[in-house]
Amino acid sequence: MDPRDQPYRNNPLLRLSYSLIAPFYDLAVARALSAARSRSLSSLPADAAGKVLLSGIGTGLDLPLLPELHRYTALDFNAAMLNRARRRNSAAQVEWVIGDSMALPFENERFDHVILHLILAVVSQPEQCLAEAARVLKPGGTIVILDKFLRPQQTALLRRALTPVSRRIATRMDVVFEDVLREVPSLKLVSDVPLLAGGWFRGIVLRKM
Repeated sequence: MDPRDQPYRNNPLLRLSYSLIAPFYDLAVARALSAARSRSLSSLPADAAGKVLLSGIGTGLDLPLLPELHRYTALDFNAAMLNRARRRNSAAQVEWVIGDSMALPFENERFDHVILHLILAVVSQPEQCLAEAARVLKPGGTIVILDKFLRPQQTALLRRALTPVSRRIATRMDVVFEDVLREVPSLKLVSDVPLLAGGWFRGIVLRKM
């Protein structure tokens, strides 16, 4: 794929922002989200090895929480984030890839599971991000999601008002997961549980039919 075709390049300010905040990212989110990450990742099988894609690995805060039996591919669009993830101590087997979660550089049906932690609300096209995760997932495989979502018809005036600015430098706050899922009919909902902030952050598991 021509790098110029990668959707994340349409937002150069976001790319710059994540390069600047990479050294401070862990201080901001590590402790607050540790328990939610652990609970979300408990959805991965612990008794059958598989190929797992970590799409949008960031600084690698998931790595110490991963079951060691799987083989992992860690992808992020930001080199500064990915470099920090590489340095994180982990016993897991990891392949590192610079790439776009909205245009994954992998063949169809390559992975048994895909992890989407704090990425659907960051990318400009969450529907495309989820569709790409489904494309590279084997039938019967699962997608494990941790992110902040609005509920259908939820007003959330402040979050919606801040999104035009926040989406350019860090994250969106107006993504309605049900709208995103509707665009990827090959995926079916397995579970959806509140994990943090009164249910704003949710742990979701999907299965590819």
